[in-house]
Amino acid sequence: MSVVGLDFGNANNVVALARRKGIDVVLNTESKRETPSMVNFGLKQRFIGCAAADKINMQPKNTIMHLKKLIGLRYSDPEVQAILPTFLFPTSAGPNDEIMITVQYMGEKKSFTPERLVAMILSDLKTIAEADHGAKVTDAVVSVPVFFTDPQRRAMLDACHIAGLNTMRLMHETTATALAYGIFKTAEFGDDPHNVVFVDVGHSALQVCVVRFTKAGLKILATAFDRNLGGNAFDQAMFDHFCAEFKESKKIDIKSNARASLRLRVAVEKMKKILSSNPEAPLSIECLMDDQDVRSSMTRDVMEGLSQDLLERMMTPVQSAMAEAGMTPADVKAVELVGNASRMPFIASQLEAFFGMTCSRTLNASECVARGCALQGAMLSPQFKVRDFEVVDSFPYPVAFCWNTEEGEAKDTELFERNNAVPSLKTITFFRNETFGVQAKYTTPTLLPPNAETNIGAFEIGPVPKCKEPEGKTKLKVAIRLNLNGLVSVESAQAVEEIEEEVTVP
Repeated sequence: MSVVGLDFGNANNVVALARRKGIDVVLNTESKRETPSMVNFGLKQRFIGCAAADKINMQPKNTIMHLKKLIGLRYSDPEVQAILPTFLFPTSAGPNDEIMITVQYMGEKKSFTPERLVAMILSDLKTIAEADHGAKVTDAVVSVPVFFTDPQRRAMLDACHIAGLNTMRLMHETTATALAYGIFKTAEFGDDPHNVVFVDVGHSALQVCVVRFTKAGLKILATAFDRNLGGNAFDQAMFDHFCAEFKESKKIDIKSNARASLRLRVAVEKMKKILSSNPEAPLSIECLMDDQDVRSSMTRDVMEGLSQDLLERMMTPVQSAMAEAGMTPADVKAVELVGNASRMPFIASQLEAFFGMTCSRTLNASECVARGCALQGAMLSPQFKVRDFEVVDSFPYPVAFCWNTEEGEAKDTELFERNNAVPSLKTITFFRNETFGVQAKYTTPTLLPPNAETNIGAFEIGPVPKCKEPEGKTKLKVAIRLNLNGLVSVESAQAVEEIEEEVTVP
């Protein structure tokens, strides 16, 4: 009897199991707590996770990674076009503008969508959980970034379904972190609200969340994000610097060679980790390209200089979240820093300068999301008894509903405002005699990725029963739900008949 919490990351995944004795992070087949988010296609079989990471040096174009940046998006999206040159594997546009990834598998060319590849990774994580649990595991809570749009969330649910998982909930990574933080600290929270800011600097994105804790639960007050400001952005800045340096000194074009690019990226990521705790780090790679050995070094100051524009962007989401929550740094009790890329010292120093306090690291930066997801799964499952702790999540995008009147006039109303509580149910009243349609759409395109589709979906409501009065119209109450997964749908439509009765008052 268990529920699995899956932290699906851009670079690594973490699996946590909720059992009767508590929450455990599960070790994979190589006894590691983190599993690379990769799929490799070989001549005779497919490799996933750690096995795929072992193959990437030999088959860089047949090893797929960073799928979190692609799932649910279209090939023509500007964000997709911006990151495609950094990928080593070939991509193309499908017949419906979907992203198609082509690999050589068992001697043939095969094409896969990101959803199918993500499903392969999720099924491997499911196998890891079942091996540790010793029984079949189906119920899961899967993490998604707070900024995922409707197509991305639906694509994630499709991937979970393909992998054979019963998705109890898609949970925002920031909310999972807040739950893992707050449920064990209820003794510290008094009757007065306890405000905490969570800053999650992951591999691919930065997410900020302002949370109000009480003894009874937590409420997400505001969220903000930068989709393209993560550890990978800092790696890319260093990678470009060394490519230019070696092109000038060694006359080699590293970006033109997939294996050389991969080896340099691995060395740069290792250098970034060394610079997180040391003022200087060396770089040395033998036979990088054209039988040329390369050697160089970098100081932390030079790295900060290369990343100056990234550091300036970092504080924008923090200030935005604080403004939306209506708070000043004096209202905040703690600033919790999580995410693998958060270990870079200049990130903490910027936050400390803004809030005037030292950033706390009470949570495991890599595992807190998976633990929070497993806790949420235990709270949703009837098989577990968890202490009462209410989780009030919020949705980052305002959603409006539009329709045409019988006279042909277009009308719309913003039904779910920014940071609306999740889940939420709202009702619109219509007076109609015939079947009609309503459309849901995002109202603030500036919050979405560039050129993103604002339409969420169209719903047809009918057939409508005729009104008993010849000139009258049937009164309809349409219930619209924003569910736990952040998806909007028309839940029901009911015809309401009003009957007047004379009642004698005694």
